Amino acid sequence: MVHVSAKALRIAVRWLTGQEAVVLLAALGIVLSLTVFAKTAGEMLEGDLREFDDGVLRLLRSPDDPNVPIGPSWLVQVAIDVTALGGTTVLALVLMIVVGYLALEHRYDAIVLVVVATAGGGLLNEGLKWWFARKRPEIVPHLVNVGSASFPSGHSMLALVTYLTLGALLARFVARRRSRTYCIAVSLLLALLVGLSRVYLGVHYPTDVLAGWSAGLAWALPCWLVARYLQYRGKVKPPA
Repeated sequence: MVHVSAKALRIAVRWLTGQEAVVLLAALGIVLSLTVFAKTAGEMLEGDLREFDDGVLRLLRSPDDPNVPIGPSWLVQVAIDVTALGGTTVLALVLMIVVGYLALEHRYDAIVLVVVATAGGGLLNEGLKWWFARKRPEIVPHLVNVGSASFPSGHSMLALVTYLTLGALLARFVARRRSRTYCIAVSLLLALLVGLSRVYLGVHYPTDVLAGWSAGLAWALPCWLVARYLQYRGKVKPPA
């Protein structure tokens, strides 16, 4: 047992030595994400950001009628469609399609990573919502139905975790760096748009969304590092 542990430690040290830049960047991202989340949560609990939150929500509504959001009338439907990309139904469908493809390719290792990353992110979000128990915005009417607590935004957090995990997985299957960058950029763009749509629809404060993004990134980055390490050890197949 001691021999196995020592061997595993040597492998981990060797991997860390060869991946210094990647590990350092990921570690920096995790630390920054946790810092942003902790700072946002602390100021939210103290009420320091309430004026900012309310001000942004008011800014996105007509001065004459808070029921009417700013912008053209079709923008509301666009926001509703975009926000659905971070909803449970769409994310579950996307995951089922991806898992089905991975099963056909016999990539069961990748299936485990995807399921652990997304399910873990969902459980973490539920736990944070229960802990903070922040009420939804009441200063403007909601343009879609909501039922859970407000902080952190589940749509924002799960969109980032899911799409970034899938984007990173897809990036491992492509050879060109430009294509890999594109996969990650699209993943982040989807998470960004979902978060912005939640504020526009009046169902989340801006700080809810910021906390969702930061918590999602803090969870997704370790999952990505574990995937790279397992691939190095041969536990996860590299891209063909």
